[in-house]
Amino acid sequence: MKAIILSKFGGPEVMQYGDVEKPSPGADQLLVRVMYTSVNRPDVIQRMGNYPPPPGDSEILGLEVAGVVEATGDNTTRFQPGDRVVALVGGGGYAQYALAREDHSMAIPDSVHFEQAACICETYITAYLNLFLLGELQGRKSVLIHGGGGGVATSAIQLCKALSPDTEVIVTASSGKLDRVRDQGADHVIDYREQDFAEEIRRITGKRGVDVILDHIGAQYLESNMKSLALAGTLMLIGVMGGIRAELNLATMMVKRQRIIGSVLRSRPVHEKAAIIDQFETSVMPLFAAGTIEPMISARFPLRDAAEAHRLMEKGGHFGKIILSNQDA
Repeated sequence: MKAIILSKFGGPEVMQYGDVEKPSPGADQLLVRVMYTSVNRPDVIQRMGNYPPPPGDSEILGLEVAGVVEATGDNTTRFQPGDRVVALVGGGGYAQYALAREDHSMAIPDSVHFEQAACICETYITAYLNLFLLGELQGRKSVLIHGGGGGVATSAIQLCKALSPDTEVIVTASSGKLDRVRDQGADHVIDYREQDFAEEIRRITGKRGVDVILDHIGAQYLESNMKSLALAGTLMLIGVMGGIRAELNLATMMVKRQRIIGSVLRSRPVHEKAAIIDQFETSVMPLFAAGTIEPMISARFPLRDAAEAHRLMEKGGHFGKIILSNQDA
């Protein structure tokens, strides 16, 4: 089969479109003929040599696939060849065929196209897990989402509006994306390049602070994030693009009963991911079927041009998801 192969770790130029052996499903796996996959920030980090796949998963990039079941393992019971599925995978998405655990796969609603389905698993499940299962956002007063325009942020805004409509949604974004973030449903948008977001949160919330923060920056934002949290607020840390080391005022954190929760989806045990996906399928997939939530696609590339897709992601000019297609293969 055709797949994206890394000649070594480094920039997008190390990605090559070539031939690899087609995999065979294990007892609990599906072999999926990949119609579309998507580009996620962890793919870029893995390409640079800093985010290896979990043991036993494919070394090929790609954390989610949408396609058709080609073959099934001996222990699978839910899906049959020909079924349309979307799956969260530990690796292997940038290929014509990929292996997925059956319990990490979901049926694609008839009303959802493959290219939309390819946008669901990594960003929407990440947002759902961290805001609602761990951050306990539902019914709370306010949330701050960093990185408006990125795949996780756009997914998070939509989920907040659908699952917790009374929660005030505040989003940081760059100046070129402010209006589009507002159009997504954000109640307040902060230009992080021109404004101090901690001061803006203080103004917007009447000095109260926000209940939950979803952050992928890390050390660079830690002090301002903690200033922005309300009493008993929770900081959900899902990335460290802005560094891994920072000072923390533990006394203030204790007095304000604040929580910091670090969270990564990919490295969780397979049974934990299966349980999360099961809850997501019950709570969120009906929203896709009904058209209440529709993934935002920023750009489409054929799989062979995955390097160009990575260059676009690294420039940061996209709004929503970047997807890769096998339709030209």
